[in-house]
Amino acid sequence: MNRLILFPHELSSDSTVSLSDRRAEHIRSTLDCAIGSHIRFGLVNGAVGTAILKQDDGTVLSLELELSDEAPSPFIPCSLVLALPRPKMARRLIQSICTLGVEELHLIKSYKVDKSFWQSHYLSEESLQEQLILGMEQSGSTLMPKVIKHNKFRPFVEDIFPNLCLGKTSLIAHPYAKEPCPFNLTGQSVLVIGPEGGFTDFEVGLLSANGAKPVSIGKRILRVETAVPAILGRLYC
Repeated sequence: MNRLILFPHELSSDSTVSLSDRRAEHIRSTLDCAIGSHIRFGLVNGAVGTAILKQDDGTVLSLELELSDEAPSPFIPCSLVLALPRPKMARRLIQSICTLGVEELHLIKSYKVDKSFWQSHYLSEESLQEQLILGMEQSGSTLMPKVIKHNKFRPFVEDIFPNLCLGKTSLIAHPYAKEPCPFNLTGQSVLVIGPEGGFTDFEVGLLSANGAKPVSIGKRILRVETAVPAILGRLYC
């Protein structure tokens, strides 16, 4: 935890907060904080500052908050369109995507995405928020990306995707593409990454027809969890 993340509704009127969840245990056991210790904190999509540990009875700890004018780390200007990964991978990947600073994540259906994935409890709003918070704690940013789920491929690509791509550099990560992936973008982008096994030719064609360009980062075939940071690092290093 590089920054304690709090929701505004958790604060009392006297700028204190009481915690008894995993964050309290992390402060107590992992950070090994004593009474009077200072902890970096931030409010979701808001200000940051210092939390001072005032009390800890072993179950509930109390923090007094001091806000500062420090600005949160900005998003990278990328909307990531990702074929829904296997549930256990999705948890780790969503954390990483948040840590990397992606502004918006669209989880989509594709032919090689198992229908059962959409029934996973990992996709509940509560579970998604938990993974995003863990990513924010790691990065130190208070900005929470938007996560939007689309469980029908063609309606998404034909009805939503063209507007998402307007005025942006729009790319499909495709290992067999002839054009190389660009470096060091400065403007907004849309990056599309397929499932394990890749998009079908039909899916690549439909995405291309609606505004995205297939690009490659080399001949090696990468797993999704490797491709996401590798390509984002290349685009916004």
